[in-house]
Amino acid sequence: MSENSAATANSALGDYENEDTQKDKYLTFHLAGEDYGIEIRYVIEIIGIQKITEVPDMPDFIRGVINLRGKVIPVMDVRARFSIEARDYDDRTCIIVVNIENTEVGLVVDEVSEVSDIPAKNVEPPPRTGKSTGNRCIQGMGKIGDDVKILLDVKELLFDEKMLKLMGAANEEQD
Repeated sequence: MSENSAATANSALGDYENEDTQKDKYLTFHLAGEDYGIEIRYVIEIIGIQKITEVPDMPDFIRGVINLRGKVIPVMDVRARFSIEARDYDDRTCIIVVNIENTEVGLVVDEVSEVSDIPAKNVEPPPRTGKSTGNRCIQGMGKIGDDVKILLDVKELLFDEKMLKLMGAANEEQD
């Protein structure tokens, strides 16, 4: 992600942080040609891709950790989490830093789009499939005009025994 793109996205994010309510607001992003969204209330900031330090004995979707202004943050590649074919990171690739239960985690995505307003009435339940892992992470399908955004449940996305262990270790290091 270019510096200008990151600055624009963070500026838009800042506008929403100042609002009284973040209800129905989603940060949307691209991943393997599809549009996804996560609730804006979990998003701390968007940063360009940077050096990720690998951590041994982690699931393959955990790329490692980054040092973000002195804080060690675990980084998950969302493509790998969904078993989507890997691709090289480029200038559009970025890390969405989210905060779940006072723990910050970075999510690597192909490209951030915008903050979208998707009212609850425009969100349908996820389709029922045999794949429990991917479906568990889907909060719903958000409709914006003719487009559909796959809305992710950030807590479920991060729910993994090894991920929780890594997040716990990162928190202990901060104390």
